[in-house]
Amino acid sequence: MAGLPFYRSIRELPRMLPVFPLPGVLLLPRGTLPLNIFEPRYVAMFNDALKAGRLLGMIQPCEDAPDVGAAATYDIGCAGRITQFQETDDGRYVLTLTGIARFHVTRELPQSESGYRSVEPDFAGFADDLSSVEGTGMIDRNSIMHHLREFFASRGIDANWDAIEQADDESLVTALAMVCPFEPSEKQALLEARDFMARADTLLALLQMGGEGPGSLSTQ
Repeated sequence: MAGLPFYRSIRELPRMLPVFPLPGVLLLPRGTLPLNIFEPRYVAMFNDALKAGRLLGMIQPCEDAPDVGAAATYDIGCAGRITQFQETDDGRYVLTLTGIARFHVTRELPQSESGYRSVEPDFAGFADDLSSVEGTGMIDRNSIMHHLREFFASRGIDANWDAIEQADDESLVTALAMVCPFEPSEKQALLEARDFMARADTLLALLQMGGEGPGSLSTQ
């Protein structure tokens, strides 16, 4: 997985970041996340982001609420750059976010006039997110693949196994962490893993716990 050409240092990242709270949605550095934006406040957020560096923050709510966009959130999210987008005839945006770096929420800023939320992000602890992990052979791919097959089989999920096998280590772990149907708290554990190897270990543990079928994943 190649590094990103957009930013050489976390010092280049913004001091204000609009955030999109979505439960169960994970963005990781160098991962790609498709989004379908239609709610007026988030359409406004997207338009404003296009004028100001193309960066959005993905963050998960940490509580149930009638409006997840107003719910309390976890302290850590991931900033992504809008790398592709298309406007539809009915006013929606279909876009792709490419993960840049994680951030810690220093504080939430006053809500915009359009109703979306912004935070003051602290990227200081995540400078390594700007550097990719090169090559293969660092993780226990055999165990991950074994438990991934059991996990997918227990949920009736089809997969392109040839493409999965050919992925380098970082692409494999990042894609699986983002797309596997883990609980929101488990997605957050993957996001907050100290480094790539810790994330790979967390992924393997979740696949092992989930291989017996839906409902067997631990949320502790």
